[in-house]
Order: sequence, then structure tokens, then C-alpha cells
Amino acid sequence: MKIALDCMGGDYAPSVNLIGARDLLKENKEIETIFLTGPEELLRKEAAKCDLTDPRIQFVEAPEVVGMEESGAKALRRKKNSSIAVAADLVKRKEAGAMVSAGNTGAAVAAATVKLRLLKGVARAGIASPLPNEYGICNLLDAGANPEAKPSHLLTYAIMGSVYAREVLKVENPHVGMMSNGGEDEKGTTFTKETMVLLRHLVDRGHAPFTLLGNVEGHDLFQTKLDVCLCDGFTGNIVLKSCEATAKAMSKWMKSEFKKNPVRIAGALLGKGAFQAVKDRTNYESYGGSPLLGVNGVVIIAHGGSSALAIKNALRMSAEALKHEINPKIEEMLRKIATSAPPKKEEPSE
Repeated sequence: MKIALDCMGGDYAPSVNLIGARDLLKENKEIETIFLTGPEELLRKEAAKCDLTDPRIQFVEAPEVVGMEESGAKALRRKKNSSIAVAADLVKRKEAGAMVSAGNTGAAVAAATVKLRLLKGVARAGIASPLPNEYGICNLLDAGANPEAKPSHLLTYAIMGSVYAREVLKVENPHVGMMSNGGEDEKGTTFTKETMVLLRHLVDRGHAPFTLLGNVEGHDLFQTKLDVCLCDGFTGNIVLKSCEATAKAMSKWMKSEFKKNPVRIAGALLGKGAFQAVKDRTNYESYGGSPLLGVNGVVIIAHGGSSALAIKNALRMSAEALKHEINPKIEEMLRKIATSAPPKKEEPSE
């Protein structure tokens, strides 16, 4: 397994990326190479500081950096030698099987889509962001790559997300739902209703590689056996960021309330273990990143504020996807059910 790491991506680059690579290499002997993209001189200096000396690392010169505030697609066109672009090029040339970036999400999606192209049968790639729930992990798909999705795109997301859940997350029977404003069939927009028609058609034909729950609501993300929650990228990104902000706010409020008197402080100390367990379960660092499903290569998009632990887990996630050959299995499933979808007349032209 060979992985390209965008070492200049993220708020704390390059140090956290290098430390994350160092820590994973210590644990995982199956990885052959981690390519470190960025200004080589800078990376070598930082690698020496964190004692990254594993012979399986290779420095790849990438003198340009895409800033977090830049327009992803425009920056990619201007900065052809950016650390994100060079990492994608390594996957394109088959020198690496996967790339990981905590940098500009738009640039990462653009680089993967333009350079790597899409899998056969996929019209738009989607980001599957993991959210912890009572039963394990719910993947919100799409979480931002495709804000103006069509119903057929979400049908493909359901297939890709269920294959990912089964093969990588080891969910025997993935449960899929469509994000809506109510569980009843008549609820939702024209877009969600048309998507549900496609999903039910797939189920009725007996080709669905998942159990369809129908429409689901926001609370189902956390309270229901739901492995893949479908939505367009605009909705998904809002949901994801709202969940992140809510978790941060709750943590801040609890700390403030516990500090108000000695009795509460004592209670907090007694419950410290439980609070830490909840924090660990909801911490994005534990999951590492989000796979960009549908591109011809494994791409993991990590949080911009990723720590070394998050980068390590994002690299681990990419290694797992390579190990389980997720893309060939997605293509195989798409081929099997290619004839099960209704005619495309239900959708407007581009």
C-alpha cells in the first residue's frame, strides 16, 4: 500500500501531518510508502524535529500551497505544483493508491475529480462523513462535494455508501435513509421524492445492496440504526457543521456550569471517565477523515483543524480502503444493477 499525504494541508501543517505519518508507520507494517508532498527543504527540517526517519517515507517536491480561504477550483488551475495537486498526480500515475489531505476541501475534491476522474457508472463524487450514533457510525453522504445533486446521483451514493459500510466498516446489512423533513412518504421536496422513487424501484427489483428505511429526520442520525444518510451536498454540509458546532457548544456549556460551585466540581471529577468516553466517541479525531466516494482512487478528506491523531487515523482509513479494494467492489456493484434504474426521463437535462 502506497499513500500520498498532502503535508501542507490543514491549520497546523506541516508538523501534525508528519507526526501523524510517523505514528502510523510505527504501528502499520503493511504500508510500503508514504509520499510526503510539500516544499521538500521545509518538510525535511520538520521531519527531523519530530524524529520521522522511517525509510518508507519519500519526499516529493511541491513548492506551492493552496490556502484554506482560496477558491478550490481556481487555485488548482493557478497552482499546478501545489501539495494537493502533486498528491493527486501521484495517484493518477499509479505511484500511490490513495491520497490524504486536511487542506482546502474544494481543491481536494477538484483535484481528485479532474485528475483521477470518476469510476465507471458514477456521475458525481460524494463525501461520506462519519457521525457517531447509538449503533455505531452513520455516514452522511454527501457532506459537501455536490451541492446541486440530482436524484440519480443520490441513488449512486446509496449504492457506494452501502458498499463502503459493508466492506470497510463491516456492517453486514447497511441501512440507508433519505434526509427529509418527516418520515412520511408525502413529506419532502420534489428532489427528495424523485430520489425516493429511484430508491424504491431499486429495492422492488431486488437489486438494492441495502435495507431502505425511507425518509429519515435529523434525530435519526443519532437514534436510529442508520448507516448511510442520503442528502445533497448543500444540505449535508449544513447538517455536518451544525452537528460539530452543537457538540462544541455543549462541551463549553457543561464546563462552564460545572465550575460554578464546589459540589458541581466534585461531581465532574467523579464522572470524569464517563465524560471522557463521550468526548472520545464524538471526537472527529477518532475517525480521521471522510472518504470521497466515486473517484478513481482512494481519497480521504480530513478536517482542517486535524491533530496528529486525526491525520494518523485518516491515513489508517485510506489504508483500510485500499486493503479492502473498495473501488473495484463499488464498480462491480454498479455494473450488476446498471439496468435496474428507471429511464432518465425523470430528470431535467444538465
